[in-house]
Amino acid sequence: MERSLLKEIILEQEKDRTGLDAGVPREALSGVYRYASLPHAVIVSGVRRSGKSTLLNQIIMDLYKGGVYYFNFEDERLVDFGVEDFNRLYEVFLEIYGEKRVFFFDEVQNIAGWEVFVRRMIGKGCKFFITGSNASLLSKELATKLTGRNISIELFPFSFKEFLSFNKFKLSKNSLSLTAERAALKKHFSEYLRFGGMPEYLKYQDTALLKRVYEDILYRDIVARYGIKRVKPLRELGLYFLSNIGSTFSCNNLKNVLGVGSTNTIKSYADFLENSYLIFLVNKFSFSLKEQLYSLKKIYCIDNGLAESVAFQFSKNKGKFLENLVFLELRRNFSEIYYYRTTNNLEVDFLVKSGKKEMQLIQVTDSMDKEKTRQREISAILKALDELKLKSAFILTEDSEEEIAAEGKSIQVKPVYKWLLENAVK
Repeated sequence: MERSLLKEIILEQEKDRTGLDAGVPREALSGVYRYASLPHAVIVSGVRRSGKSTLLNQIIMDLYKGGVYYFNFEDERLVDFGVEDFNRLYEVFLEIYGEKRVFFFDEVQNIAGWEVFVRRMIGKGCKFFITGSNASLLSKELATKLTGRNISIELFPFSFKEFLSFNKFKLSKNSLSLTAERAALKKHFSEYLRFGGMPEYLKYQDTALLKRVYEDILYRDIVARYGIKRVKPLRELGLYFLSNIGSTFSCNNLKNVLGVGSTNTIKSYADFLENSYLIFLVNKFSFSLKEQLYSLKKIYCIDNGLAESVAFQFSKNKGKFLENLVFLELRRNFSEIYYYRTTNNLEVDFLVKSGKKEMQLIQVTDSMDKEKTRQREISAILKALDELKLKSAFILTEDSEEEIAAEGKSIQVKPVYKWLLENAVK
């Protein structure tokens, strides 16, 4: 690429970056700061528009006021940029800013072979902060290419605590107990439940922004990246997944519904959608790895607002939105999340593992008011506790709170908003 064009892009991007709003301090910052002093590349991955660029800017403002090399590869003028251009980019950086030792690369996955330059410069003592909208940035393959000199962090849309901070609601020790504060908190939670945590959408309240994120994921992160020729089945699969959060699916059935010739195509498309952070697929828990792999998977979405803008009607699916919210909080904190099906075919929404033996069961329902619903949820939990030889579990609801003792087991019923703020699950 021409040096003059690279210089133009660098200067424009620096002007745009320094004009950014500082934004809500992200919870992920603590992890970033912990790794800032290490020589490893810090890689932040997450769905498009979840605040990765703002996070990079927060890091620069907090830790590197003396200046860094910043470059965003999400620029249409970089269509011809190749791995051979990285050294030219470095030379232009030197020309503009003099010698710096810290690089910030945004959406670097757009350039094939980028890790070659990064590995070489790390060897020279440079520090890198890198973002991308693809889960492959967390892969073992990447760790191999960077010879293990990388640390990965995932950035999700706003958590409930970050949502409250965005809305300038200050939590106090008494927020959950004082009537007026609790009422305000519940109002904010109702909005968070429906609108999700995508920062740009929350700022401008225009669903067209969320629909644009969805289109960019399909066409820029998947169709262009993987060279997909038949786009219609991919679009239909994405719409199906976002319309069925909290449900199980069969690749074989979807193959017939979408008119796709092979279950492998469905599996590949599902992998692409998951790799782009649009959806998450959860296995059924079993002590048999083979059964885990071959059982039906459950579907969740990266953001409630995104799901509703593309597919859902919130009023008809509040229970599913609650379940999706609980999943996202669990996914922020745990790598092993499953659903559980008892021997008499009752389902528990989540089984979370931490360590080899520690397990936690969580059931989600919008209300425990109806006796039929109450008995169903309690029966499923008690049966699962018995089969797994566990003593306690959670049932998370929109607003109910109580403690149930039955059959020598303890079930804590708690509102989701309270559970989110208490970090009840460790």
